[in-house]
Amino acid sequence: MKQGNAVLSGLGTTVFESMSRLAAEHRAVNLGQGFPDDKGPEDMLRIAADAVVDGWNQYPSMMGVPELRQAVARHENRFYGLDVDWQREVMVTSGATEALAGALLALIEPGDEVILFQPMYDAYAPLVRRAGGVPRYVTLTPPDWRLDIAAVKAAVGPATKAILFNNPLNPAARVFGEPELRDLADLVVVNDLFAICDEVYEHIVFDGRRHIPLITLPGMRERTIKIGSAGKTFSLTGWKVGYITAAPELLSILAKAHQYLTFTTPPGLQTAVAHGLEKDDGYFDGLAQEMQRRRDRLTEGLRRTGFTVLPCEGTYFVNIDLSDAASVDDVTYCRRMTEEAGVTSIPVSAFCPENPVTTVARFCFAKQDRVLDEAVDRLARWRDSMG
Repeated sequence: MKQGNAVLSGLGTTVFESMSRLAAEHRAVNLGQGFPDDKGPEDMLRIAADAVVDGWNQYPSMMGVPELRQAVARHENRFYGLDVDWQREVMVTSGATEALAGALLALIEPGDEVILFQPMYDAYAPLVRRAGGVPRYVTLTPPDWRLDIAAVKAAVGPATKAILFNNPLNPAARVFGEPELRDLADLVVVNDLFAICDEVYEHIVFDGRRHIPLITLPGMRERTIKIGSAGKTFSLTGWKVGYITAAPELLSILAKAHQYLTFTTPPGLQTAVAHGLEKDDGYFDGLAQEMQRRRDRLTEGLRRTGFTVLPCEGTYFVNIDLSDAASVDDVTYCRRMTEEAGVTSIPVSAFCPENPVTTVARFCFAKQDRVLDEAVDRLARWRDSMG
């Protein structure tokens, strides 16, 4: 029998699936899965339901319904001061992952190199390879996960075409500051690269920090693809509504990839997301404050239990340093934690295709208080049992 595509058929079961299966087998508190256990905003749920029952359920515009594209343009101006033409510079996608896949398929020729910053979302490298590209990895290291611009420069070569940059960074929970971003933008401009920017956690930043999109920095407006996610901003990950902001010349190319991927996204969900993006500042501030409160609740519990907790500046995730707590690698430690303590986390080495960091485990804190508290109680009993 003939073989399937070598890139995709060669992929194993994801660590998220394997750890979730293990969690179910051991009835563990699953803090490995990166999604909230909330319903999402009630008003948006009602608008989506009404739009499905009473509205248009045939193909909407391939580019997205006008009200959502307009709302995205106003969002970019409101939060970042960007002047965006909604008709020529905004497109709706079926989630941020589709936006990433479409961007890579639209821009990458076979043999082009793409710089990836690890640890990273596990879809990046397979998407680059499936587009015919060659990943070039820059490794960030704990505890601070700083962006070493010298390492980025060393990774750039004659075949480099793009960087794929996640800020705020999953799984490291890092929010990159302006000095690092300016250095990165300068490098992108000097080397005439594209910047594909995964900014799905843009509204989940903590302790008074602010998210700075790379597209806002000098020289970046015409070469940056900014990707946002309603799933993360409104705790509605199952809706799979994403949106791209890019200059007209770039967006026209991306649209040609999009038309042969999902083509369009459910119109009722788009209508509800348009409403969500128009919410007042109280919603967006409240989202960050609530996630920060949950971060603090889990972080304090982990520290009481004796874990070393790494800094968490944004996203849904907090990490623990295993270098002093375990004599085994992160995969083994996370499996034991699930089997013996009944708490599931994700080994961060799973986010590193090359020279992985093996001393860090990631927990998702976007859960109800009772879930977080139960996890801490189980971990405390487990560590006590080990003396």
